[in-house]
Amino acid sequence: MNLNDRVAVLTGAGGGIGRALALCLARRGCRLALADIDESGLAETAELAGRLGVCASQHVLDVASRAAVAALPEQVLHAHGQVDLLINNAGVALGGTFDEVSEADFDWLMAINFEGVVRMTRAFLPVLRKRERSRIVNLSSIFGLIAPPGQVAYCASKFAVRGFSNALRHELAGTPVGVTVVHPGGVATAIARNARVPDNRSEEDVQRGRAEFERLLRMSPEKAAELIVRGVEMERSRVLIGLDAVISSWLERLMPTSYWRLIGRVAPTHL
Repeated sequence: MNLNDRVAVLTGAGGGIGRALALCLARRGCRLALADIDESGLAETAELAGRLGVCASQHVLDVASRAAVAALPEQVLHAHGQVDLLINNAGVALGGTFDEVSEADFDWLMAINFEGVVRMTRAFLPVLRKRERSRIVNLSSIFGLIAPPGQVAYCASKFAVRGFSNALRHELAGTPVGVTVVHPGGVATAIARNARVPDNRSEEDVQRGRAEFERLLRMSPEKAAELIVRGVEMERSRVLIGLDAVISSWLERLMPTSYWRLIGRVAPTHL
């Protein structure tokens, strides 16, 4: 898929992997419709992309809002006239066991991480079908491959993204629309620092958990973005980002019910 002069819709563009993806696409001449709930971060990403010579429209968006998502395709078409690529990158994190996580927090995470992906896909699929070749890219996680304790809500959302993406790919076979699901491992973003945690955790426990997770976040967002975009260009169905994601994928296949006995010796158990 040649990305020059294509139009990509990208959620979660205000920072982290989203910003890195925006700049990676811009360097390939791809025009951008950037969406994020963080208006200031969104503006900064758009400015950086503009310096690379591409048109980058800004759309302040909460992917959990049905009305806002439903209105977005018309806004993007008005700005760019077409959509060739939808990248569902927006996401949040929530630490805690099932007993610790409140129903409200669980629903909050699912509304963004999974239902946001579904809403965006439903909104843009008719537009993508009109192109000769187009693609939907959904970001799952290493926790859409393996399921550690203390990540019950996050895993539920990312396994859901994985299943949704795989089934949708089969349904869209023979159409102009391809589907890629991405499983990043430890990418050095602010997701652990920004994660919600249970109210009953002490501040010391919270900080220790965040530090344990952050030591595993080693790959730069820029490298992760480059690997994702290369996967899009090659029209790959699945992209594993990082050796940790590759190893986890193989362990889950080889030891589907017992892999945590091995991984759990070195992995943190909660944020």
